[in-house]
Amino acid sequence: MKQLLEFLPLVLFFGTYQLSGETLQIGSWSHTFDGIFSATAVLIASSVLVWLISSVISKTNDKRLMWMALAVVVFGSATLILRDQRFIQWKPTVFNWGLAMVFLGSQFLGEKNLLQRFMGQQLNLPQRVWGYLNALWITNFALVGALNIIVAYRFDEAFWVSYKLYSSVGFTLLLMVLSIAIVMPHLKDHDMNEEENDPLRGSS
Repeated sequence: MKQLLEFLPLVLFFGTYQLSGETLQIGSWSHTFDGIFSATAVLIASSVLVWLISSVISKTNDKRLMWMALAVVVFGSATLILRDQRFIQWKPTVFNWGLAMVFLGSQFLGEKNLLQRFMGQQLNLPQRVWGYLNALWITNFALVGALNIIVAYRFDEAFWVSYKLYSSVGFTLLLMVLSIAIVMPHLKDHDMNEEENDPLRGSS
């Protein structure tokens, strides 16, 4: 549910962009959707709302969503104030490259990288496997950031908006599948070792 909630701002951003030129009228109030600028305003509002809702559901501040919402507010506000879509187009690149640098730095600071600190209590993995996972996530963030800015500058705005939605879903699913592929063999080995060391199971 949380993962689906995180995609909501992107879906609303994409949907609002498709309404460009349409006019919404409620009573005496009306609004004409203004392409990337109306979509950016919706993205800002929905990103902040999703962060707040996620924090309430989990009963703790979701820092990743908080930083994401903050980045959207900063870059989105610049787009709206200066009427320049390049700011909101740069946001995914800056955010993903920032994450790549944080995850890379965690590999050399302390005994545990960032993934191990967050997930070490749920997963019992060899140290080298945590290194593989961290390298995978760094590569993902770096690649997503690079492709985003390439698409933004080499293709038209409408294509970038569509790419933003579908690539976010695609890269997230790919990252999950590859992460599971790295983790699963070691979980099986861990379960087999527990069975061998459990005298009750061994005597059954």
